[in-house]
Amino acid sequence: MERRFGQPDLPKTIEPHLTPLPTELSAPEAADAFDYEQALHDCALGNRQAFERVYKRESHYLLGVALRIVRQRQQAEDVLHDAFMNIWTQAASFDAARGSGRGWIYSIVRNAALNAVRQGAREVFVDEETFEALDAQASLDAHHHITDAFELKASMGRLNDCLSHLDPARRNCILYAYVDGCSHSEIAERTQTPLGTVKAWIKRGMGTLRECMS
Repeated sequence: MERRFGQPDLPKTIEPHLTPLPTELSAPEAADAFDYEQALHDCALGNRQAFERVYKRESHYLLGVALRIVRQRQQAEDVLHDAFMNIWTQAASFDAARGSGRGWIYSIVRNAALNAVRQGAREVFVDEETFEALDAQASLDAHHHITDAFELKASMGRLNDCLSHLDPARRNCILYAYVDGCSHSEIAERTQTPLGTVKAWIKRGMGTLRECMS
């Protein structure tokens, strides 16, 4: 049966948190206290308050994800608006058996941004895995100085090269955190690894990436 709920209004202005992500992954870890799966279930039932809670909690981080891909503030805001409308209308399609609610939300925004790049004049012809890996570079200073599409492509190439030199366990933990949006606890469960070990791998892996990218 088709759901007949109106679309909730989104704030006209979104103030993003665009500072580099900390090595301790404070934002994903804080997500442990928020039930994203229940929030998406409530959204699927037409609960606008649940939708607004997700928006207020994640929009500033998700705008940063979109901006790192499309590279233009206004376009990133447009992407985020469209992505949240998709989250609202597609919430019923979320399947907790296939992944976390937070990861699903991030994938919606990431895919919307990638589609915008493919359709826009600033398209860079690199594969989708490279674009997704770019999300893991959020705290690397070199990326914030990219002003040209060719430099962007070269930087993503360096990132992939640096990621390839990481121990697979550390690389996977970093990608789970920054690409899939998983919390430390979710990564520990997914990899069957002690929580303290996961935190150490991510911290050391991010340090190695910074050195490699500098």
